Amino acid sequence: MTQAAYLWTPPAIQSLPVRGKAERLPVNRIFFVGRNYHAHAVEMGKPVDKSVERPFYFTKAPQTLVESGATVAYPPETANYHFEMELVVAIGKPAFRVSQEDAHQVIYGYAAGLDMTRRDLQLVARDKGRPWDLGKDVEQSSVCSEIVPMPGVIIDQGEIALAVNGQTKQQSDVNKLIWNVREIIADLSLFYHLQPGDLIYTGTPEGVGAVVAGDRIEGHVAGVAGIALNVGPAE
Repeated sequence: MTQAAYLWTPPAIQSLPVRGKAERLPVNRIFFVGRNYHAHAVEMGKPVDKSVERPFYFTKAPQTLVESGATVAYPPETANYHFEMELVVAIGKPAFRVSQEDAHQVIYGYAAGLDMTRRDLQLVARDKGRPWDLGKDVEQSSVCSEIVPMPGVIIDQGEIALAVNGQTKQQSDVNKLIWNVREIIADLSLFYHLQPGDLIYTGTPEGVGAVVAGDRIEGHVAGVAGIALNVGPAE
C-alpha cells in the first residue's frame, strides 16, 4: 500500500503517561459533563432537576490537552480565566448503548483533571444561546494527570479538592455527582460509539474562580491522583 503524502506534517497523537507503565495512553476524544454537582449548578445560576433532565455534554479538541505540572500562558481575549477541578474517566473498550450495570466493564482507569475556562466568553455565549466553544475549547485548557489504571472499577466517593497558591477554593466529594460514573457512561454511549482513549471529565464542584498570571493551581481526587498547573503571562 502506498504511504499517504501530506502537504504538511499531521498533528502528533495526543497522549498521557500511565502509572506503572512505559506505554502512554493515546487520547481519542475529550468529553465534558456540564453542571454535574448541585452546588456548582446553583453558583452558575442554572440549578439542575435530575428528575426531568438528562446530562449534557461539550467537547474539546485533543490538541487542548496539557499534562499536569505544565506552565500555560494566560489565554487571549479573556479577563476571567477559571479553574474547574474534575474526576476524569478513561475509556478502555468500545462501548455503544452500554447499560449502567455493564458500564464498569469499559473503564480503563481514572485521572485528575482541570477544565480551564474563559468564563466571561462562556457566559456571553450561554446567555445568547450560542455554542460555548470560545469559552471552553481553549488552547492548553484540558489539563490531566497521569492515568491510573483501574480496569472495571467504579469510583463513587472520595474527596475532590483544589487550591490556588495554597488556599483551598474547591472541596467536595465525588459522591455528590448528580449523574454518577455509571450513569454518565451509559448515557453518553447512547450518542457516541465510545472508544479506547476517550476521556470523560465528569464535572466540577462549587468554588470555581479566576486565576491570574503567576498563580499555581494544585488539586487532587482522593485515591486517584494529584494535579498541578502554573499560569504564565499572556503572550
